[in-house]
Amino acid sequence: HLQEFVTVLVRDPRTQKEDSWHSYIDYEIFIHTNSMCFTRKTSCVRRRFREFVWLRQRLQSNAVLIQLPELPSKTPFFNMNNPHHVDHRRQGLQEFLEKILQDALLLSDSRLHLFLQTQLSPEDMEACVSGQTKYSVADAIHKFASLNRRFPIEDERKKGKNSADSDSESSSSGLGPSDDSVSCGCKASSGSEES
Repeated sequence: HLQEFVTVLVRDPRTQKEDSWHSYIDYEIFIHTNSMCFTRKTSCVRRRFREFVWLRQRLQSNAVLIQLPELPSKTPFFNMNNPHHVDHRRQGLQEFLEKILQDALLLSDSRLHLFLQTQLSPEDMEACVSGQTKYSVADAIHKFASLNRRFPIEDERKKGKNSADSDSESSSSGLGPSDDSVSCGCKASSGSEES
């Protein structure tokens, strides 16, 4: 019997501009696993620190008796332009996820899977978990992995009316299974490990 494994890597910090005044750093979360708990065996998404904070709060409120691992501290002196600060945080986020993924109870929380394997925003993840969306958790993981995070809302809107702008059409072609390794910038060849 094959040993179950979950490899999680937090890597490739990138600065993203929110607007002309604000920037933030997000990190790629790469998952490679043979665990039955996961819908997809490989995935790549990008998340920012604030979303990790959200995830930890939600997991903690669901699993009151578990002492969740800490996130790297939210320091007021964190400097996005300092590679040491960024790498220290990246390592801390990776250790946080590694510890969480060892806990069977936490692994049963759908929010964790949506966080790791889709680009849904916290609001959308919450709505999906509480059954307020047309798509289920499994649908979301199949459809919205490594697509931009606005996608589900666009999708809902397009059903309603014929979309006039042609460039949004291209995002809907991302539903095919062959697309998932293309758009996420993953170095891993997901094709060979799928078997």
